[in-house]
Amino acid sequence: MTKIAVIDKAPNKTRYSDYFKFEFDHYHMSSVPITKLLKKDVDLEVDLEPYDFVILVGAEAAKEYAKITSVTNYAGQLVNDKFIPISNPAMLAFKPEGKPDFQRAVDKIHKYIEGTLRPASEGDYKGISDTAEAIEFFQEVLANAQGYVALDTETTALYPRDGYVLGLSMSYKSKHGRYILTDCLDEECLSLLDQIVKTFNIVFHNMKFDYKMIKYHLGQDFDHSRVHDTMVMHYVLDEADSHGLKQLALKYTDYGDYDAELDDFKKEYCAKHGILQDDFTYDLIPFDVISRYAAIDTAVTYDLFQKFWPIVQKNDKLRYVYEQILIPGTLFLMDMEEVGIPISRERLEAANKYLDEQIQQAKEAVYGFEAVKQFEKDSGKIFNPNSVMQLRVVLFDYLGLQPTGKKTATGAISTDAEVLEQLSEEHPLPAAILKVRQLGKIQNTYIQKILPELDRDSRIRTNFNLTFTTSGRLSSSGKFNAQQIPRDDPIIKGCIKAPPGYKIVSQDLTTAEMYYAAVLSGDKNLQQVFSSGGDFHSTIAKMVFNLPCSVEEVKKLYGSMRQSAKAISFGILYGSGAKKVSETVTKATGEYYPLEQAQSDIKQYFSRFNKLKNWLDTRKAFIEQNGYTYSFFGRKRRLPNVFSSDKGIAAHEVRSGINAEVQSLASDVNLLGAILTANKVKEKGLDAKIFMLVHDSIVALVKDEDVVEYCEILKRSTQHDWGCGIPGAPIGVDQDIGDDYSFGHFDEYYRIEGDKLSRVQAG
Repeated sequence: MTKIAVIDKAPNKTRYSDYFKFEFDHYHMSSVPITKLLKKDVDLEVDLEPYDFVILVGAEAAKEYAKITSVTNYAGQLVNDKFIPISNPAMLAFKPEGKPDFQRAVDKIHKYIEGTLRPASEGDYKGISDTAEAIEFFQEVLANAQGYVALDTETTALYPRDGYVLGLSMSYKSKHGRYILTDCLDEECLSLLDQIVKTFNIVFHNMKFDYKMIKYHLGQDFDHSRVHDTMVMHYVLDEADSHGLKQLALKYTDYGDYDAELDDFKKEYCAKHGILQDDFTYDLIPFDVISRYAAIDTAVTYDLFQKFWPIVQKNDKLRYVYEQILIPGTLFLMDMEEVGIPISRERLEAANKYLDEQIQQAKEAVYGFEAVKQFEKDSGKIFNPNSVMQLRVVLFDYLGLQPTGKKTATGAISTDAEVLEQLSEEHPLPAAILKVRQLGKIQNTYIQKILPELDRDSRIRTNFNLTFTTSGRLSSSGKFNAQQIPRDDPIIKGCIKAPPGYKIVSQDLTTAEMYYAAVLSGDKNLQQVFSSGGDFHSTIAKMVFNLPCSVEEVKKLYGSMRQSAKAISFGILYGSGAKKVSETVTKATGEYYPLEQAQSDIKQYFSRFNKLKNWLDTRKAFIEQNGYTYSFFGRKRRLPNVFSSDKGIAAHEVRSGINAEVQSLASDVNLLGAILTANKVKEKGLDAKIFMLVHDSIVALVKDEDVVEYCEILKRSTQHDWGCGIPGAPIGVDQDIGDDYSFGHFDEYYRIEGDKLSRVQAG
């Protein structure tokens, strides 16, 4: 008889017999109820040897007994032929989003115990290092593949210019894969590879990475109409989940933790040779170790495709998003990333020296305060402005400032930028510390990170991601986060500079979210604001508050009312109430804006735009009832936490859904406009290349003589009729043209003489 144990953190009200239909022994790591379990609290003594399976409930048990740090990734997975981690079912009441994964894990547990499921150790996975054998395999693929072939690479770096391709993995059927060393690929091999690519649909997992590597190093291109990406496919099916290949293999296949041997090798190698795991590269792995792992990679990709693709095909909306937006978007971003962001190395190096001086001066100002001197005298330590612990002592103990009430995730008193800004109104020291932090962040996050990563053409190539946000907006990661470039200080934007003979052209969508809120709600009054032209927020203020002046005079004569209209317009899409509007307007105008006034203004706002209010209420009700919503183009936003027993979580989920409807539409229109622009530019043969998408803007490098034509193409492409516009009033765009991305603001603030950067004196 199979013997089973269940181990959880501490005594609780959960009835595991409601989930597990088999007999089991139940143990607690702590014999007394406890919220946070520490090592000293564990008093369980049990011999697990007699048990065939041990079910570990929650992170504490999984870490203690199976050495697993992520229950989410390993839920329902058999570890070391005995342990099966699973999330705590008590959390499902608060976060219902976990129910599908929990049930999937429970089902797998039952199959393990019944003996109907075991990790797939069987299969035909081999490495190929001989040219003749590679040729034979490619011919086998051509003769036997049924429509789809999975392809993957193992490389020495994350970017094509930083390393090379070690080998190619390929699978054309389930439980089968080959890893081919690139050293053995001759002209005949590459010719056969080209035939495979032209004959079959090619399936990648994270296509943008592998496609770029193969194209750059092996010269192989792909038919854009015959490529698939299981990472993107899974994003369409579950935007909130992890899309990594290993996580999906654990969750949706029976391959299990197939690369555990590789992870062990990596850890042992790093420990033995004294290198960091982040510095480890795959060329350090022996061929016989990496070949099986790499071959299984494409086998997993192939099986995931067979599982995901039929589901996507059955839903017309999801299929449209996948085929018409996300796959074209992935291919466009791949090309855009390869263009690279043009950087002036001279400006960057000068800015680095300038910031060294500014940071030193800012620190000296901090050290000049009596409270800091006294702290250093009492503690015997040099004050570190970046030390949260020291900062709390100086601000609240030595200066006697009152905490703002804002807490960190762990419940400690916060000293973040928002807190320091508030405290600056009471004493100059927080402002001085904030300046040190801000200058240091610019230098460390941007300048010192960019300089060593510049390619030989003085461009930095980073990542733009389609599958990282649930709202559908792009994100950026890697060598340079292009979505987080400082706005208030043009020092970084000024370093993004066009070479001689070119201009940087940037186009922004104008009040995009409010425009698409007007479209989606069908509110004719709100649509009229866009049809009439003029300053949006001034027009809104005049309409809502019946101001006795022209739209052009609103900003000057009724500034606070314009700010009120602006705060309400943006706030309603994010669920802001009267309190938040009051705070926003007070901060923007410097004059107290009473809560009662905010409540009255919001009421008046919605009386003017009542269809917008009705739409928001309708979407809220739909989301609360169904737990999901679709965007205009068909993106599905799954919102199971609307059913949470925690009202705060449920309310946040509703707001996320409404935000996604509006934000994803604006983002998709911008992306589609960029794709259409790139295609038109190519057709026309213009010397213009988009190198960056930042929020609602499209940024390109354009030859001087092509600027006018490019700007017209860009505007027409963005305002293309996608079926989601206001008749006679397409989405507005603002275009900037300049020698650098600051569009003249860098020269207003700074002067460069030789290799020295200095601040231009105001006035």
